[in-house]
Amino acid sequence: MATMNRQPLAGRTILITRAREQSGEFASRLRDLGGELIEFPTIEIVPPLSWEELDQAIDRLPSYHWVIFTSVNGVDFFWRRLSERMKKPQIPSTLKFCAIGPATAGQLQERGIRVDYTPKEFVAEAILQGFEKMAIRGKRVLLARVKQARDILPKGLRTLGAEVEVVEAYRTVKPRGGARGLKNILANGQVDAITFTSSSTVNHFVELLKKEKVEKLLKGIAIACIGPITAQTAEGLGLEVHIQPEEYTIPSLTQALVEYFNEPSHHRSRPL
Repeated sequence: MATMNRQPLAGRTILITRAREQSGEFASRLRDLGGELIEFPTIEIVPPLSWEELDQAIDRLPSYHWVIFTSVNGVDFFWRRLSERMKKPQIPSTLKFCAIGPATAGQLQERGIRVDYTPKEFVAEAILQGFEKMAIRGKRVLLARVKQARDILPKGLRTLGAEVEVVEAYRTVKPRGGARGLKNILANGQVDAITFTSSSTVNHFVELLKKEKVEKLLKGIAIACIGPITAQTAEGLGLEVHIQPEEYTIPSLTQALVEYFNEPSHHRSRPL
């Protein structure tokens, strides 16, 4: 019995759609819990087509009051470019930083940056609630993020009176090919759960299967989404979401998978 507790995902096959360079921690956690993994990235993280916007923002860094990062990728690409443009990156002491989620905050702290604000919930709406209590009117805010993203954050900040500049720090693109391989993986009936960690992973997953009967391919497979925005995207594309953690992090998503598959109704069978 003790062995089962240490390996609560034993006998379960989980498909990870996260970008390959980001899936290491998640894959390691799931393997440690006995899960069998299929890594099938439905996105690749790549630089912007042009660095011009980000370069200009970096050159104007002292003019901003806040920089907001909504993902680890935003921090990575921003600092990569910052280091290429400055041998010794200088961060103005007056500049404040906001990060969505502990992983994003951790990436800033590893670079010696103090994070001034992290919302309790890791979504744009929670950031806005926090800034409502701050003197943001008239402040200049830099938002460095993925090209394809919701408008709610910049619009909300502008409504609060901030001057917001949104710059593309990176892009997410579909890996080439893979549609047939994905169909074959799903059709063999071995997958117990598919995990989605961003709206992009869901969008690209469904696009890969656009010529297939998705409902039939996903029958009996649990759909796990890291948070409400990803779940909303999945449901909007016709997927039924079975698993969603209360905290929108990889450790919490891992725990939610464990709890789901250790419910009595899921001990022997897949979701109907």
